[in-house]
Amino acid sequence: MSNQFERIFIMNLQRISNLPPLPPRPVDSHKGTFGKVLVIAGSSGMSGAACLSGMGALRGGAGLVFLAVPQEIQSIVATVNPCYLTLPLHVEPSGQLTGPSAKFLLPQIYDSAAIAIGPGLGKLPWVQMLIWKLYAEFEQPLIIDADALNVIAESDQSLPAAAGPRIFTPHPGEFARLTGKSIAQIGEDREAAAVEYARQQQIILLLKGADTLITDGTSIAVNTTGNSGMSTGGTGDVLTGLLTALCGQGISPFAAAQLAAHLHGLAGDLAAEDLSQPALIASDLLDYLPDAWLQLQSQTENE
Repeated sequence: MSNQFERIFIMNLQRISNLPPLPPRPVDSHKGTFGKVLVIAGSSGMSGAACLSGMGALRGGAGLVFLAVPQEIQSIVATVNPCYLTLPLHVEPSGQLTGPSAKFLLPQIYDSAAIAIGPGLGKLPWVQMLIWKLYAEFEQPLIIDADALNVIAESDQSLPAAAGPRIFTPHPGEFARLTGKSIAQIGEDREAAAVEYARQQQIILLLKGADTLITDGTSIAVNTTGNSGMSTGGTGDVLTGLLTALCGQGISPFAAAQLAAHLHGLAGDLAAEDLSQPALIASDLLDYLPDAWLQLQSQTENE
């Protein structure tokens, strides 16, 4: 890769180098200190994506986590974990949000320190409408994942100018759809493709995969935690929630993306040590994120 790009190596379990500082945890804090975040996710048959992203945000240290989900899955999502709050979204047969739902959702949006949209959300017309509105008007970090990325890739409308930081979190297939290139073409120089896209779109890109890449179009970080056991449904939803929580705690989006990728992979490595890679499932990451936090805190304190 060209030397014009700064490379930051985030190392594995044995050594950590150049990670951003962890978000502070003041002694005199309250839940508002650590950010209210909103995750817009889920659809019929995809309630798990909403639950995993919501729990990922909780394990990421957010003070308050709200999940906005279609009303038909709200009761399912609400019973999975009592620690997040759920907001029902009513969708008309035309595929648009009802007026009362839109009116109810807007104050929640503008009261959020960070928002994620996309996990398991589907591609009904209201999803594109909301993506474009958030992109143009929401001034805080906006994390765009999964179906929200697919909506952008398939739309013939250009995204509006961004009102605030935007983080895209595609896997290789989603990134191929966004760029119009094949996965093989991207693989010829993954770093250059990532940097070029981030620069063109003026976003932060977290490109998932072995050695996840994080770039703002100038600097690039390479994360080396994680393992093949994480190649299973739902792990990306956990990452989305974790990243949203870190953004909501006030650290820079580029730093938050690096920390999220590292912690996510570290939780996967710790889980695989105990459970094996083949048996690892997405919810295991939630169980091992506390250990990942403890290990990272201990190592950064000793550096």
